[in-house]
Amino acid sequence: MLDDGSSPLGALRYLARSEGVLGIITQTEGAAYREPGAVMAFGRDGARVGSLSSGCIEDDLWEHAQRALAQGLPVALRYGTGSAFFDLQLPCGGGMSVLLVPRPDRAILTEALAQTRARQPARLTINTATGALSLGEGEGFALELRPELRFMVFGQGIEAQVFARLAGGAGFEVDLFGRDFPSGGIGGRGNVRLHVIDSFRGFQPPQPDRWAAVTLFFHSHDHEAGILAQLLGSEAFYIGAQGSRRAKDRLLAELRAVGLAEPLLARFRDRFGLIPSCRDPRTLAVSVLADVLGAAAKPPAPDA
Repeated sequence: MLDDGSSPLGALRYLARSEGVLGIITQTEGAAYREPGAVMAFGRDGARVGSLSSGCIEDDLWEHAQRALAQGLPVALRYGTGSAFFDLQLPCGGGMSVLLVPRPDRAILTEALAQTRARQPARLTINTATGALSLGEGEGFALELRPELRFMVFGQGIEAQVFARLAGGAGFEVDLFGRDFPSGGIGGRGNVRLHVIDSFRGFQPPQPDRWAAVTLFFHSHDHEAGILAQLLGSEAFYIGAQGSRRAKDRLLAELRAVGLAEPLLARFRDRFGLIPSCRDPRTLAVSVLADVLGAAAKPPAPDA
């Protein structure tokens, strides 16, 4: 996992091991670059991990973070609409409230992060008056933490390889299952773990959780039904495959023939990517990644 602030949990990882200040957007009004719950870390050593704007308020936040460290108390700030700082209006025209919490409890941060690594959500509650952190319900601002998105990529050849590299380079964890990749493979590059599968006949893939996307990139469609029959009943929020409409209709017929019910078949993406009929592997990879992230951005189910 890239820990450069591109991950929503990157700032918390930094503060779990280094002294600094946690910045949290607690409220927005109108247009805003980031949503409530976005976090950023300001390290005593000068490090900045993450962002709360497009760069227009981070320098000012740094100054206030140093004051919070010196005083040992949270600092509440308002930018844009409703702010007294007329020289720091937000270019988007909206308003934003930010809470700066000095020296957040490392033990609690570590415990919350451990829950997400175990692929479980965590709720971190911050007392806005004292800066005290607690796990679960409590008085204050609730920060909902979800496990990182994970990609399970199945395929052979260049399309699977390019997609895995793109997703891994963007900071997501990727498990790539397949063969016919360049000599030396791509495992260990970015966040890509390569699993060489000599034969998909009888292959039993690991079961994805609800924060995982399943993508299939095969030119020969002989193996897809066997893989999908085992995964369509999983919690994965996205399951899709490369192929023409004709190939997908044939695949659905195969799955019906082995007894999969229509509600499970309905989980198979009718559209794979945002750009129709991609031929270039790079364009296909961008198209599918955007489609997956769009699906991930939808509001969670009531029991999520």
